[in-house]
Amino acid sequence: MEQEEIRQLFAATGAVLTGHFILTSGRHSDTYVQCALVLQYPEYAARLGAALAAHFGGTGAECVAGPALGGIIVAYEVARALGVRALFTERVEGVMRLRRGFNLEPGERVLVVEDVVTTGGSIKETAAVLQALGAEITGFGALVDRSGGKVDFAEPFYALLSVEAVTWDPAACPLCRAGTPAVKPGSRK
Repeated sequence: MEQEEIRQLFAATGAVLTGHFILTSGRHSDTYVQCALVLQYPEYAARLGAALAAHFGGTGAECVAGPALGGIIVAYEVARALGVRALFTERVEGVMRLRRGFNLEPGERVLVVEDVVTTGGSIKETAAVLQALGAEITGFGALVDRSGGKVDFAEPFYALLSVEAVTWDPAACPLCRAGTPAVKPGSRK
């Protein structure tokens, strides 16, 4: 898939929103990417997963993992395209964990993916959980990079789409100062 085709999918599904948003990281932004609006269409999810998988085909990944909630469908579709299994981590009392009977073999090569990366917090937490269980991380991927390329990963990182979005510390948010109500559309409360 070409960048323009990916942008058109996001636009056609209304996945790029403008307003005043509180991000999962706690930062505020005037732009929010709701990948669930694209991923609700299985055909689009499969195409995006295959496109992301194409960038990691040579890594020897034996498994693809993503953080719940946004990374579940992405991990599944990328894993399907690579012909490997998919699993996900989730937060339990605020701590990322591997649950539901999922486990890894020591040295198992895992690609870690996410829907949207802003600070890289969730995807890095997932990688740390997997590494603590003996996994070898082969790379990081996302449908959307809204960090402006600022997130530093220990392994190769690739995103299908880069979305320019300004973020602010809540104390410095001009939208808050202007009295614009903020919404938190993410999965973490």
